[in-house]
Amino acid sequence: MKQTLLSLALFASSFLFGQTQGTLTLTFTQTAHTAYTGNKNVLAVWVQTSTGTFVKTRARYAGNGTKDHLPTWAVNAGGMSSNCLGGSCNTIGATTGATLNSFATRTYTWDGTDVNGNLVADGAYKITIESCWNHGNTAKATRSFTFNKGAAADVTNPADDANFTGISVAWNPSGAGVETVASPLKLTISPNPSTTGIFELNFQNANTLSVFNIAGEEIEKYSVANEQKKVVNLSAQPNGVYFIQITDGKNTLKEKVILNK
Repeated sequence: MKQTLLSLALFASSFLFGQTQGTLTLTFTQTAHTAYTGNKNVLAVWVQTSTGTFVKTRARYAGNGTKDHLPTWAVNAGGMSSNCLGGSCNTIGATTGATLNSFATRTYTWDGTDVNGNLVADGAYKITIESCWNHGNTAKATRSFTFNKGAAADVTNPADDANFTGISVAWNPSGAGVETVASPLKLTISPNPSTTGIFELNFQNANTLSVFNIAGEEIEKYSVANEQKKVVNLSAQPNGVYFIQITDGKNTLKEKVILNK
């Protein structure tokens, strides 16, 4: 019932506010802590309204022995604090798995929709991380990052803390409503994500290739006229989301890549 009322409220708000299509990308690196067994830890990532109402889960990692370690997410997602694995905890569209075995750089995205696949109204939202690396309340952290979903890009790099570093929160609108024009450009990229920073590109009909960071800053540019292959090396860049763009001077094609060393 709670989720149904939320969906109806979000649907109704679409008649009063814009509904911009786009992608939110969250990247962060977990600080390694002394865990209860090696590097085991549990993690949840989810989107809420600015007032804390649940919208959609993006990730939940936990096991039977750690099912009471994500109480904040479990309650917000519709379940009980003592069991984040309960069927009442909403994980529709989320990445789920067992207790994690490492602290690492992680990237999650949100397409602006709720659990029913409806595009939510533009406005202020927040994406929240809950992390726990040991039994008890002292070995856990919950942190939220506010962003504005709308027609303008919203990119922030919140300050590091003792638990999360290298944080990037970026809402990028997709340009909904812009006329789609057939393009002669073609581009394929592998591997993606890359764990080394090396991306192998195959493309057609381009004369310029550029690489942009998530803030929209151009960090690499190449002349590729008469070429169809290129190796782009981003190993010196920090982990996160980048955009590789090709153009023929008239048409432009851009693809998102993820660096996760």
